[in-house]
Amino acid sequence: MAAKAGDNPESLMTLATVFCLRNLRKTMCYQGFRNKLCLRSDIFLPSEICDKLVNSYMELVHTDSNFEPEESFFQLFSDPRSTRLTRVQLREDFVRDRDLEAIRKQDLIELHLTYCNSLSSRSLKTLTCFRETLVSLCLFGCSHIFYRKGGAPLACNEDSEDEEEESPASRQALEMDFNFQGFNRLRLLNLGGLPDEVNAETLLKPLKSLTSLDLSNVQLLGTAFLTQWKDRLASLVLYNVDLSEELVSTVVELVNLRHFDISRESRRTSKSKMTRKILTAFIQRLVNLVSLDISGHIMQDNCTVPHFEEAMGRPSIEPCKSSIYPFQELKRPLQFLGLYDTTLCNVTHIPAYKVTGSKNEDQVLNAIEAYTEFRPELAHRAINQLFDIARIQHCSQLLRALQLVIAALKCHKYDKSIQVTGSAALFYLTNTEYRSDQSVRLRREVIQVVLNGMEQYQEVTVQRNCCLTLCNFSIPEELEFQYSRVNQLLLKILEPARQDESIQRIAVHLCNALVCQVDNHHKEAVGKMGFVKTMLNLIQKKLQDRMCDQVMEFSWSALWNITDETPDNCQMFLNCRGMSLFLECLQEFPDKQELHRNMLGLLGNVAEVKALRPQLLTPQFITVFSNLLDSKADGIEVSYNACGVLSHIMFDGQEVWSMEDPLRDTVMDKMWDAIQSWDVSSRRNINYRSFEPILRLLPQGIAPVSQHWATWALYNLVSVYPSKYCPLLIKEGGISLLENVLELDSSHPETKDMARKVMEQCENFKEDPMETNQGQEVNYGQRG
Repeated sequence: MAAKAGDNPESLMTLATVFCLRNLRKTMCYQGFRNKLCLRSDIFLPSEICDKLVNSYMELVHTDSNFEPEESFFQLFSDPRSTRLTRVQLREDFVRDRDLEAIRKQDLIELHLTYCNSLSSRSLKTLTCFRETLVSLCLFGCSHIFYRKGGAPLACNEDSEDEEEESPASRQALEMDFNFQGFNRLRLLNLGGLPDEVNAETLLKPLKSLTSLDLSNVQLLGTAFLTQWKDRLASLVLYNVDLSEELVSTVVELVNLRHFDISRESRRTSKSKMTRKILTAFIQRLVNLVSLDISGHIMQDNCTVPHFEEAMGRPSIEPCKSSIYPFQELKRPLQFLGLYDTTLCNVTHIPAYKVTGSKNEDQVLNAIEAYTEFRPELAHRAINQLFDIARIQHCSQLLRALQLVIAALKCHKYDKSIQVTGSAALFYLTNTEYRSDQSVRLRREVIQVVLNGMEQYQEVTVQRNCCLTLCNFSIPEELEFQYSRVNQLLLKILEPARQDESIQRIAVHLCNALVCQVDNHHKEAVGKMGFVKTMLNLIQKKLQDRMCDQVMEFSWSALWNITDETPDNCQMFLNCRGMSLFLECLQEFPDKQELHRNMLGLLGNVAEVKALRPQLLTPQFITVFSNLLDSKADGIEVSYNACGVLSHIMFDGQEVWSMEDPLRDTVMDKMWDAIQSWDVSSRRNINYRSFEPILRLLPQGIAPVSQHWATWALYNLVSVYPSKYCPLLIKEGGISLLENVLELDSSHPETKDMARKVMEQCENFKEDPMETNQGQEVNYGQRG
């Protein structure tokens, strides 16, 4: 069998790393002074393991809400005699100055800090500790690192890790004393987002050996200083840097460039056009170029071959056939060409193996891949275009598309625009059309990022997209590995008194599906989360609005499911004014059949709990149940459920019936009449996981009518759905209990006759295998 998309297993290294991080005190560490986490003295970890631990730790912190960060985690790597770090990637506000200072004695080769806005100039001082070994440094989006906290002087003391760090860096207190003096091994540097007050030329001057430089979104006073690396620079990124004449003349001198990025966020922000002359100059002079990005530029019309002159035949990547004139000068096709948000991406012949643009699915996926990490504003737009492809057309690269969207959602958990478009794209990429191609692991990854989005954003669009995406999964089976978390999130969505109607409807539907056909311990756990109270609050709100809609019906259905064979949840229902709301709903909505069925199904669950039945034994409730015996709503369902409630109450005997009106015998007569009126071949809108509550009514003479109701129920179910219910009845010992019914003098002749028919039905089922569905798993659950 071919492997499904995303079915590759995790490596043993990854599994072991994650296990250790989730169980630090049981594996590598012990609890030290003041609960401080300490590395065991007999532990020595090489760089491969340490790097993996730190980088995996950061990913867990940002993508797994169940993972508890450790305050002193980075202190575990403070001593290079027991731990060795070489390549570290840290991101977001979670990283503090003290974390970087904790690892200052390590001989780091690579340090990538991305959007670490909690870092102040204290961390600049820490950087100097790595100056003799650092080869690659990224400070992308770490704009506060060039400012002091509260105007404090630059310092890196042994005790500084214990200082209070909560106050943000002061934007006025620019750090003037730092430069890259002594960083002699530094080759790759990313200063994207460098503050305008910091002079890039002065800062970079000490660096003699740079081969890669990223100055995205940096305000440059001049560009001539870049020529100091003209013999070495292989990669230059100037995203959102103005395309001036000086810049063009400088860049063409950097003849060893292999990757050049002069792209912009949008054509709307472009101050100058990318002319044919400029593009030709880049191609002619930068002869080693293999990667070029000119996305977001306004292109002059004379850059492209007229459409009617384009060579016929299949699209070609041969430079000589290029539809873009300047690229005809290329010696060979480019490995990468960024044409996103330009008119050039729409031409036929583009001499590059990988192109970003919006013409087709391939270009869009390339754009998401290229721009996710450092350009969420572009990735957001590309994901939006993927959403349209999945919604209107067909996504032919499903695995890649899903993995790219998942990566974007993980990388930008706090970016609302990415979360909105990403969650919308996931809805279409996980629907029925694509489902059969997706592995269990891949679908679990989708669920994880969807739940992350629900946790982070209370915003309507994100919540709606996430809830709708969850509806594409088999519930509860596919969500069971996150069962507690998903229920908590849904209940949180339903907490506000006034919630968006569409979200409320979807969330209640999901809640209902999640408590249908799951084990009782799941139901009990969800009940303790406040599930019952939340549903009753929704019902109360709908009553106030005098509205019986899907939310009202789903809420009662969810209560029916969660109280099935769970006495604690039944007790909660009674404690939270459930019976009052039941009566109010009956009075307010007398003609709503589906509502009545759901409510009576729930009360049937309550009536099955012997300790709770006295609370139902009041003149008001008994009269209501007795009147509902005559109901023709939803076929026999309302009458059947009302009779079931009364059957359990009658089972407790005459001695508990203390009321004079209505009389017990009068109600029992009505029950007999109701059962006689039902069609035993009725198809049912109900599922049973177990017959135990019905079977306990069989071997008794206290209430023959209860015995008759139970026998009728079994006969109906085994005759209409033999393959489903005959095995269940046999398995639960129902046959011997029916034999007891035949032996009891108190059993009515009609009841005995029906008991024989049930037994015959089960016997015939065993003898005729064609009626069975043996080999298939059957799930029995009570569902509203």
